[in-house]
Amino acid sequence: MTDTIMVGVDGSGRSLRALVWAAREAALRSCALRIIHVLPPEHEYASTPEGRAWEESHRDRSVVAEATTIAREAHPDLDVTSALPSGAPPAVLLAESERAHTLVLGAKGLGGFGSLLLGSVALQVVGHAVSPVVVVNHVTTGHGRIVVGADGSAHSRAALAYAFEQASLHGSQLRTVHAWSHPGPHALVSAAQNAAAQERRQALEEWLAPLIKEYPGVEVVEELPDEDPVLALARVSDRADLLVVGSRGRGGFRGLALGSVSHHLLQFSQCPLAVVRPRPEPTA
Repeated sequence: MTDTIMVGVDGSGRSLRALVWAAREAALRSCALRIIHVLPPEHEYASTPEGRAWEESHRDRSVVAEATTIAREAHPDLDVTSALPSGAPPAVLLAESERAHTLVLGAKGLGGFGSLLLGSVALQVVGHAVSPVVVVNHVTTGHGRIVVGADGSAHSRAALAYAFEQASLHGSQLRTVHAWSHPGPHALVSAAQNAAAQERRQALEEWLAPLIKEYPGVEVVEELPDEDPVLALARVSDRADLLVVGSRGRGGFRGLALGSVSHHLLQFSQCPLAVVRPRPEPTA
């Protein structure tokens, strides 16, 4: 079941874009696509059990039926299943993510304010999901490039592994971005700064070496911009088909589920964003 691509839909435009991305990903992987539309414990619109039953049978089932039709028309051979579980959407999606290769969500659903790019459901799920979560705001194709942020943390290593897998699957170039800033004015160049830059490059090459060996067909481009990581990754995202980051990096507090870089990129990425965390070790 962990080879399944899962997508949450609610009938909104962004969730349909997430569906398009998820269906294409499932077709490329030759795996099943599972469509999830979460029902709240009690619908807010109807005041009687009969009314709630009517809503479920008409509106909610039509959302799933439309999503299933779109996926099957785009990929006739795709194995598509669907479910309408009931409960709090973040809790239901988090439970589903335990059995998914990747969980795909739209950046904002039907609820919330129109000015917000990221919905509360997506934010909660991204911070705690076991599987990688891809948040789709803009669907981009044709660049032939995947970008991944690297900083040497455990979350970053998980992101690198996912990015290499994606680049191999899609036949894309992989740009690895290790952004860092040296102390002092940018106009001053010293031997110490050059040595620090060389240390950073050597560290990046060490992080990449085992994955390059595992995926010899992936073209890898290394970038070490002297820039804030959010700015560097957001800048290159407008020329990428997917941006991949770890849920948390080296900085921040250990108790936080989502780091500042991944949190900001959920708002500013110009392409679908995959947020990856290390999968827990199986218990004996």
